[in-house]
Amino acid sequence: MIEIIGLISPFFALIALGFGAGRIANHPVSGLAWLNVFIIYIALPALFFQLLSKTPVEELASVGFIVATTLATFVIFVIGFAIALVRRSGIPAALIQGLGGAYGNIGYMGPGIALAAFGPAAGVPVALIFCFDNTLHFIMAPLMMAVGGGGQLSLGAMVKQVLLRIFTHPFIIATIVGVAAAIFEIHPTGPIDSFLSLLANAAAPCALFAMGVTLALRPLKRVPPELFTIVPIKLVLHPLIVWLALGVAGDFDPVWVNSAMLLASLPTATNVFVIAQQYEVWVERASATVLVTTVMSVATVTLLLYMIATGVVPANPFAN
Repeated sequence: MIEIIGLISPFFALIALGFGAGRIANHPVSGLAWLNVFIIYIALPALFFQLLSKTPVEELASVGFIVATTLATFVIFVIGFAIALVRRSGIPAALIQGLGGAYGNIGYMGPGIALAAFGPAAGVPVALIFCFDNTLHFIMAPLMMAVGGGGQLSLGAMVKQVLLRIFTHPFIIATIVGVAAAIFEIHPTGPIDSFLSLLANAAAPCALFAMGVTLALRPLKRVPPELFTIVPIKLVLHPLIVWLALGVAGDFDPVWVNSAMLLASLPTATNVFVIAQQYEVWVERASATVLVTTVMSVATVTLLLYMIATGVVPANPFAN
């Protein structure tokens, strides 16, 4: 357990450092703008490209893995969405609650923790999950808002918006370019490779620090009652469903299964708050969801990694 704590503590310490800086320094959240540009458009895309461009092509075509992990995330979204509807929250608010349980911080936190825990082999499953989970969220948000009357777009405009968000997202572009480089065996060397490595190595520290600052500038005023279901759905049920879905889908490399469970166990993404702001619904509660799941994940993610390391959670739950 001490080794697991030692492995994961630097990542949460970076979030805590950012949180402390955000509370102490008197700067508005807009001061993060250029750091976020560096993270989203430069550093993380460089990391995804490096990981994928050096991967054998056959590893990138794991349809069963993609279907199982994406379907599991969709099931979690449906569960959270349905619970919110039972509470009579309305479709727009139910959408945010569904995303709160299904949309993990797989961009800022995922790559760094997965690579540290499972090595470079975790890069491919992380990139695949990121692409397809985000595609799912990009589709569900405008679709459900349109159904619930919270969106003002026509069907054609909505489809155009979804496609634009998918194919202009810097992480997805980097993934496509990385896969193309793997197919055509284009491997940057020398100064170019060193430059990409420098950018990739900066991705996790900058992303986690920025995340901490962002959390600090959105103080928790009260704990919404909905969190008593959203938190266990996100931090416990999501990785459990992913694990079972992969077990049903077939035998996969343990590193892939463990990476998928780890990403599913991560706290709610800050993008859920951004989406809530965009549609002006459930904004303060979305912010509280991000903060509370992040704090709670210190314990739950550590416990999951310990269970994986000690063999309590095998790669295939149905193996004899």
